[in-house]
Amino acid sequence: MSMQFRIVHTTTFAYDGPAVASYNQARLTPLTTPDQIVVHHRIDVSPKPWTYEYKDYFGNEVTAIEVLEAHRALKVSATSTVRVDRKPGAAPVLTWEEAGQPEVTDRYVEFLGLPELVTPSEPLAGVAKSIAADAGFPGEAASAIAQEIAIESRATGYPAIDAAHQLLGALRTVGIPARYVSGYVYPGGAHSWVEWWDNGWHGVDPMTGTEPGDAYVGVATGRDHTDVKPLGGIYSGPEEPAVEVTVEMTRLA
Repeated sequence: MSMQFRIVHTTTFAYDGPAVASYNQARLTPLTTPDQIVVHHRIDVSPKPWTYEYKDYFGNEVTAIEVLEAHRALKVSATSTVRVDRKPGAAPVLTWEEAGQPEVTDRYVEFLGLPELVTPSEPLAGVAKSIAADAGFPGEAASAIAQEIAIESRATGYPAIDAAHQLLGALRTVGIPARYVSGYVYPGGAHSWVEWWDNGWHGVDPMTGTEPGDAYVGVATGRDHTDVKPLGGIYSGPEEPAVEVTVEMTRLA
């Protein structure tokens, strides 16, 4: 059953004094895929900026925002209407031998790396390797590892970003390409999950261990959270502005 949502994602920066020369990049435009259609999208910025839109290396829509006049507050609000109709993911088909071939490891090398942000702890790496050793196929291992992360997340109260990074590291440790997905889930708002490669991208929510359905709206994909920050940049002015972020997600159909 398809769903349609209206999402309003607003970020406000308040400064103690005048800020100038503010340069930002916003990744707030939902993805357009066979399962997800962006019906309407706009970004409103105050003070009035200069903007430029482009696609980044990973194919995400980016809005560059420049505000050169002095300002004591910066407000960026993205409003989107999105229809989602996800089909169940195809069954995994790759064998361990096929997953280790250059056709996979070379093509998806960026999603196999283990930078510090996603490097798993020794205990987690050990669990992932043990699961992989007992699994007949990479897809079987990926599902089992995701279940372990979900159990740990519920027990410890990890936020979705941390759980996604843990799952990325665990999957990559055993040779399964995996990428980070930022977006929203209804009800709830901003969310993060993971997609792993097996002759196609397969999504899994590290908080639940289940495949994302129609309640999920994807915005950007990358190696980890640093590639998909909703809003980031630099400015000249007072240090440490007060930041307020709100997400309103309304189901329309």
